[in-house]
Amino acid sequence: MQLHNLKPAEGSVHKQKRLGRGEASGKGGTSTKGNKGGQSRAGYKSKMAHEGGQMPIQRRLPKRGFKNNNRIEYKVFNLGQIDVIAETYEIAEFSTENLYANGLIKKTDKVKILGSGELTTKLNFKVNAVSESAKAAIEAAGGSIEILK
Repeated sequence: MQLHNLKPAEGSVHKQKRLGRGEASGKGGTSTKGNKGGQSRAGYKSKMAHEGGQMPIQRRLPKRGFKNNNRIEYKVFNLGQIDVIAETYEIAEFSTENLYANGLIKKTDKVKILGSGELTTKLNFKVNAVSESAKAAIEAAGGSIEILK
């Protein structure tokens, strides 16, 4: 195989459709665009979600629910996970700074501790929120909790 005898694969190259080049070509006159109307004109663009006069889907379907702008999204950690995280990353204080430094949360994330699982190690917590059951378990293990604003 050399450069001068390379050819494209069989059937991969098609002849270009030449529109508007006379009636004899079979694609003259209206250039296969039908007769008159916006779609046969140059620069035609249909509106987004236009369904040809039919009621569009975003108007046929009802509005549902709502989004609470005041909702606070927390990054949640359970007590069962905290033991593993503290052991893996050798954390003495479970704070947002330590979690961010180890790549477990983003800088702007708020952290909440939930009470699922058991906590065996004594840890100090500096987080945004704690559930009642988690608070009791942390204090029973000898740890302390500081709630951040």
